[in-house]
Amino acid sequence: MKVVDLKTMVVENEEPYRGGRYLLFLELVTDEGISGFGERITGNTYSRNLGALKSQISLIEELGHQFVIGENPFNIEKIWDRMYGSRHDFRHPSLHATPVLSAIEIALWDIVGKATNQPIYNLLGGKYHDKLRAYAYMPGGAFKDNPEEAGEVAARLLEEGNSACKFDPFTPTYPIPRDIPLWEIEHAAKIFESIRNAVGNKLEVGIGTHGQLTTYSAIRVANYLEPYHPFWFEEPVPPENIDEMARVAAHTSIPIASGERLVTKYEFSQLIEKKAAQIIQLDVGQCGGILEAKKIASIAEAHYAVIAPHMACGPIAAAAAIQLDTCSPNFLIQEANQGPLHKTIFKEPLVFENGYIIPPTGPGLGVEFDEEVLKQHLIE
Repeated sequence: MKVVDLKTMVVENEEPYRGGRYLLFLELVTDEGISGFGERITGNTYSRNLGALKSQISLIEELGHQFVIGENPFNIEKIWDRMYGSRHDFRHPSLHATPVLSAIEIALWDIVGKATNQPIYNLLGGKYHDKLRAYAYMPGGAFKDNPEEAGEVAARLLEEGNSACKFDPFTPTYPIPRDIPLWEIEHAAKIFESIRNAVGNKLEVGIGTHGQLTTYSAIRVANYLEPYHPFWFEEPVPPENIDEMARVAAHTSIPIASGERLVTKYEFSQLIEKKAAQIIQLDVGQCGGILEAKKIASIAEAHYAVIAPHMACGPIAAAAAIQLDTCSPNFLIQEANQGPLHKTIFKEPLVFENGYIIPPTGPGLGVEFDEEVLKQHLIE
């Protein structure tokens, strides 16, 4: 079997544009008629400008024609290594190039799964989890101005079957990192107090910050919020300086979560070995693909760390994350950030219900496009 063709598809998303206003899909076609699909995550952009995608399409086509066309799709390690290392400038990972490798790698795995009539997780150790615990951002946001409303939202989430959620207590402000004044920290504490008063400890609540804080401010925030036992403190400082994140981790009992903006096993190994985070939020669609994510999960497993994959993407990358989760012993929880299109673009939608995801059983990624829905959203 050989890969003989490569196609890209730009898909217009539906509001509220989970994963971006436009989604970028990739199709690899083999000489045996089997196609595999991947997704280059578009960065959660809401811009109407399609120009930003042109460079990504060009890079997909360039790498695909140089390293993938004519190759056996089963040789995933070899193809990945050649794409990553054959050019000197690609030796250094980035959020520009590595997501393209991810898209191609996911499509290769989809082909291999379909060729063997097995879901990808069966080819990477088998089904470890029958269902996957999931979480999402707390809906709404009015409670940011009225903390007492947070308890009502939490109670509703609990009634719907959720066991965990996340919210950003500090509005993103640039430049970052920045100081968080005491009144903002106290306001965040009032939100937590409202949640605990309403649901006790039945609902885990993570703190998201997108790396906004200085090191000293992150330590101060953690100290103030520790009594409410947050699920995690996500990217308390910008992810570039792992040593500073490790300093935050050493000063708090709140678990540190990070990884959505890191790529390849090389960056993640430093994060884990320097004790900067114990909840690893790798993004399968950005970190290098399914096998690279599995290697990262294994490094975490050796350090008794867990994975809680990031999901701010379209449906193909979401399906890839679910394949990883299902076969990973140290899976903790999956972000479930779905929009309307995620629920209609496949013939059999990914199942998110009662706070859990049910892994698909079909071959490859386990999903198949509804061609009519896809056609309606394609950008010519």
